[in-house]
Amino acid sequence: MQRWTDLAGVDPRFGPTVVTIGVFDGVHRGHQRVLSRTRDLARAHGARSVVVTFDPHPASVVRPEAVPPLLATVERRLELFEAYGMDGVVVVPFDKERSREPAEEFVRELVRALRPVAVVVGDDFRFGHKAAGNVDLLRTLGGELGFAVEGLARAAKVPSTADPAPAPAPGGSAAVTTDPADPAPGGAAPMDAATADVPVDAVSSTAVRDRLAAGDVAGARALLGHTFRVDGVVVEGAHRGRELGFPTANVPASTALALPADGVYAGWLRVADVDAPGPQVLPAAISVGTNPQFGNEPRRVESYVLDRDDLDLYGRPIAVEFVDRVRGQETYDSVDALVTQIRADVEHVRHLLAADRADRADRADRANPG
Repeated sequence: MQRWTDLAGVDPRFGPTVVTIGVFDGVHRGHQRVLSRTRDLARAHGARSVVVTFDPHPASVVRPEAVPPLLATVERRLELFEAYGMDGVVVVPFDKERSREPAEEFVRELVRALRPVAVVVGDDFRFGHKAAGNVDLLRTLGGELGFAVEGLARAAKVPSTADPAPAPAPGGSAAVTTDPADPAPGGAAPMDAATADVPVDAVSSTAVRDRLAAGDVAGARALLGHTFRVDGVVVEGAHRGRELGFPTANVPASTALALPADGVYAGWLRVADVDAPGPQVLPAAISVGTNPQFGNEPRRVESYVLDRDDLDLYGRPIAVEFVDRVRGQETYDSVDALVTQIRADVEHVRHLLAADRADRADRADRANPG
């Protein structure tokens, strides 16, 4: 996938294109429908599919007091765009000057850079200064400048039709695998099986944030079409986990990014494997919170990799994927009681991840029969 950091930098030989425009925070199932239509229309026209997105989030410039916590970093969005088969992405820097740009001027700039034969957006798409541009204006400009426009209404349901991704290999604590959002053979990105037939009119970035705020990471996954994940660099903590027998990889919480509600979760920890291509995928018991048992500390994500006390992840980037919730954040009468609960949590996590592994393996088998 080709990447550019502004429209002015696009290779003039790249077009013609079919373009979609938006922030695509979280790249949820509603977004995926737009991406899929963009990709399919590009193939039909012998063109290339391109996402035009923005960084930072326009709300952080236009109304910073109301900017929501983001579901994904721009790097994660780019990763998902590529996974969903897009040919190119333009990350437009969004600042005060860009926020004052008239809608018509933005479209003319887009046409000069990308030579679109079509533009695909949601039917509620707004753009330009004071959000003055809408799908009707886009169609008017398309008639003048030579591109078609599709404004996609929210569908009642979009069943899962994409090929599932392979599962983590069973039988070990570590395995090299692909992400559930990685492209399947043939370039089509898989939609998570847990999301099949979720009403798309219920899907929005706000709805995903609401699920996360309630600790419902499985529900968030159903809306996203892939597991929610947190990316960060491992920092050194107080070593309490190691002293208790459960060493953790700690990632500080960012106020700019969404997190699940405080509590304990089952999930996967991904870390680059220095000895093999792709990441290691490790089963993990994940704690989100402030450590109230020890007097409260800055909020963070702590991941204990099951049955491993030999990992040195300090300073390494990791991705933590949330599969299901185990319990809320609690305090206990003693450290011994806490350790007993952690042991029970680990067994619960083991059970949940075995089920997740089996589900992914089943999808992989169905995607590759024989």
